[in-house]
Amino acid sequence: MKKLSFTILLIFLTHFIFSQESKSGEMRGVWVATVKNIDYPTSKYADPQTHQNEIIKMLDYFQSIGINAVFFQVRPAADAFFNSSYEPWSEWLTGKQGKRPEPYWDPMEFIIYQAHKRNIEFHAWINPFRAVANIETANIAADHISKKKPEWIFTYGINKYFDPGIPEVREYTIEIIKDIVKRYDVDGIHFDDYFYPYPEKNESGGGHIPLPDKETFEKYGAGFSKIEDWRRDNMDKFVRETGIEIKKIKPKVKYGIGPSGIWRNKGFDPKGSNTKGFAHYDYLYADVLKWVNSEWIDYVVPQCYWNIGHSAADYNELVNWWSKSITSNRHLYIGQGVYMASATSDNKKWQNPQELPNQLRINRESKKVSGAVFYKASSVLQNPLGFCDSLKNDFFAQAVLTPKMEWLEEVVIAEIIGIPRDILDVKLGKSYVISWELPQEGKAVSYNVYKFEGNTAGELNKDNLYEKTKDLYISIPRKRLAIFKKDFTFIVTAVSKNGTESKPSEKVILRLKR
Repeated sequence: MKKLSFTILLIFLTHFIFSQESKSGEMRGVWVATVKNIDYPTSKYADPQTHQNEIIKMLDYFQSIGINAVFFQVRPAADAFFNSSYEPWSEWLTGKQGKRPEPYWDPMEFIIYQAHKRNIEFHAWINPFRAVANIETANIAADHISKKKPEWIFTYGINKYFDPGIPEVREYTIEIIKDIVKRYDVDGIHFDDYFYPYPEKNESGGGHIPLPDKETFEKYGAGFSKIEDWRRDNMDKFVRETGIEIKKIKPKVKYGIGPSGIWRNKGFDPKGSNTKGFAHYDYLYADVLKWVNSEWIDYVVPQCYWNIGHSAADYNELVNWWSKSITSNRHLYIGQGVYMASATSDNKKWQNPQELPNQLRINRESKKVSGAVFYKASSVLQNPLGFCDSLKNDFFAQAVLTPKMEWLEEVVIAEIIGIPRDILDVKLGKSYVISWELPQEGKAVSYNVYKFEGNTAGELNKDNLYEKTKDLYISIPRKRLAIFKKDFTFIVTAVSKNGTESKPSEKVILRLKR
């Protein structure tokens, strides 16, 4: 009997744990890089059917191991893996920049459909300021922005970049993003770590080549004594304005950034992490911690591509630092370097089959961390050291959705579901009829009507729920309320398809005869 009771208890606890995880959700994402065909497609010269089959095979595998989001690079270098009226087709899709796929297809449209069919979110990964990935090998289309607006571009190393200090440059990039959000059913817009370019070393090996934006600073940098602060201000403006424009078009679209794992080192800033590595704030002029704590973005995914116990950047230290340093309610996911565990790695720490699983365990120990995103897709597909077997059979055995973002739910409730309005009551025959309307754009499927004694409304809960209806009114027999000889207050909420309630309507008070 004791053994049976223990078994029942174990089943209950297991169900409870999984149901809690399912309720809260977890990000389980993969970055799919298209620049230089890092992950996709394996050949830019292959035909569309082959490219489509690759997508299907990739997403099938991701679904099988529990992945619930893909971060797909759709704009690697001012080019497009989608039908854009602003920029040419990517050379990494068709073999030649500007060449339309034949027979025609739209990769982003196709991937979104295939991902959603598998309950996988699609985040459009955009590189905002890289214009040409390699000036020595790139074939640049005649209508490429670097040729149409050369004054917007500077060369640094072997690459060409947009100059983010020029306001028109930032506006242009935001227009690209707005176009994507308007025309495609994306779940999110995503930037990785590239803002200002990574510093190039001098040939002598001493120091870095300065960025060629001195003239831009002289023209637009009024009010700033240091060019570094001006650059960070440019990035602040760009990130904040991008978020505003996204939410204007589709409030439910998520907006996030995957910076390098180190914000600042403690040796330069007491607020920084106890690390000694490349700092995003100092070298790429991106104050990501400010962005997430100012709630300009919905999530952040620091790329913590170091092993546990690393002497310069310990994975555990970074996860704990980000967990403590994010003071807003925005989501924290951790970027994990699955590629580091590849067969070609000579790092003994990364050849430990438990390294990546232990990193996941560290993530889950933090109340602030809501999941992980893996880099890169081609490495995930190789199942290094059996890591994906662990995902499928252990960590991700229970399917879950990505974490809910309450602040987005509120916006979606107000602007998508709709709040019941123009609520009124009338006497009709032997009944009181309470009716309401829904905004024209509202997408409610039903309504909850709450009843309270007196002329004030209390908490909206099941104890006060009077009726559920799909109609825009309820009818209450007068004799049901007449015996009470007191006032009753009614509140109505709209309910979406997935059960989310809107904010409450204005109250209506039935004043019964005394």
